[in-house]
Amino acid sequence: MRNIKITYRYDGSMFYGSQRQPEKRTVQGEIEKLLNILLKEEINMISSGRTDRGVHALVQVSNFFTSSPIPLDRMRYALNRGLPLDIELLDIEEVDLEFNSRFLPKSRAYRYIMTWKRNPFENRYTTYVNKKIEKDKFFEIMKPLIGVHDFNNFRMSDCGSKTSVREIYSIDLFEEDTKLIVEIRGNSFLKSQIRIMIGTALEIYFGNRDKNYLIDMLNNPEKKYIKKVADPFGLYLSEVNY
Repeated sequence: MRNIKITYRYDGSMFYGSQRQPEKRTVQGEIEKLLNILLKEEINMISSGRTDRGVHALVQVSNFFTSSPIPLDRMRYALNRGLPLDIELLDIEEVDLEFNSRFLPKSRAYRYIMTWKRNPFENRYTTYVNKKIEKDKFFEIMKPLIGVHDFNNFRMSDCGSKTSVREIYSIDLFEEDTKLIVEIRGNSFLKSQIRIMIGTALEIYFGNRDKNYLIDMLNNPEKKYIKKVADPFGLYLSEVNY
């Protein structure tokens, strides 16, 4: 038995998320479909994380087990030739059987890009807001999220994680012309956690929620709050560190 690790990136615009779904076009489904033909086995990929419909990945890591003796260079060639244009293989290697792309990452990072200038060619890759966002003011709203918290109010109701306690290591903001980029690093993330964090911060920034609304959501994890989920278009899985 061999354990194969692949690193790749994708444009999530035309996928129903990364995880395999019946009758849906997904990133996992497209890669596994090609591997099944090449390796003549039923392949089940394990991935560092899942992305929602429309969310992109600058880097994603998966691994799969196979008994096929096909050499890596042939696998690389087949994936490079056979994958759709919105998925690109970055690396492929054989790793120890104990390697697990889901459970071993030391940290992950997501990037969220917002713009206050409309551009039809960027609609799938940025989230439009109707006026400029001041970096320092937005950071002060998001700053309480840093640290170890129970993020139960920052996940979807169908999230399957047994615990909602997570640690946010850092939140960094960058301005580029008419864009604000938010980079969030943590140990791991709940389903749609980043989008709910950003959506809540935007609601506070634009005066639609009380300034302490986000803090209240953190301090009262068992109390139900209205969730504002930011659009998926500007979200990218940007780092996976082992």
